[in-house]
Amino acid sequence: MDVRIEQEWKTLLQGEFDAPYFETLTQFVKEEYTRYTIFPPAKLIFNAFDQCPVSKVKVVILGQDPYINPGEAHGLAFSVQDGTAVPPSLKNIFKELNDDLGIPIPRSGCLIKWAERGVMLLNAVLTVQASRSRSHAGKGWERFTAAVISRLNEREKPMVFMLWGRDAQAKAAMITNFRHLVLTAAHPSPLAGGRFFGCRHFSRANAFLKENGISEIDWNIHKTEFRI
Repeated sequence: MDVRIEQEWKTLLQGEFDAPYFETLTQFVKEEYTRYTIFPPAKLIFNAFDQCPVSKVKVVILGQDPYINPGEAHGLAFSVQDGTAVPPSLKNIFKELNDDLGIPIPRSGCLIKWAERGVMLLNAVLTVQASRSRSHAGKGWERFTAAVISRLNEREKPMVFMLWGRDAQAKAAMITNFRHLVLTAAHPSPLAGGRFFGCRHFSRANAFLKENGISEIDWNIHKTEFRI
């Protein structure tokens, strides 16, 4: 199947695109877009891949599924489109970032700058019905994104996997390559009762990258996100 996605990822994942399950998934998703309001916009389903080619991946942050409210989801886990109110989970991520590295809390929740700098913001499920969390769970996306994690696990270049919450942590068993660092924490949602705070994943990730001779992530989007 010919899928519109960044070329490095297309080459790496062509076997998935050609598999029968992916054709079934594609037909399901196309039908959903004709019947319901689906997020993100169809052209942004693979935005996480388009913004962060395989060769640039240094850190993987795994989310659940896209945001369910209008104007939020744009294909990057935890990120919202510029000009949209910052959701509670992302507010907590920014608070931890500030506590960990002293980085100012940005007004925008758009994380494209992170993706461009090597942070793969991957949701386990890439589409969702408006107002219905997990509505596209169990349709095939999980198999596809598991394959993505598996392919990244095979890479020799060290990288960091940040697994927040039980759903993400269930993928830890797939990351068997000793070269990589797996960091786990509670989900940043307020429902986790603040147990996410203090994980220091941002500084720990940068320390690991530096130890392995890889340039650290500039987590600061504050200086680039203002709009006049």
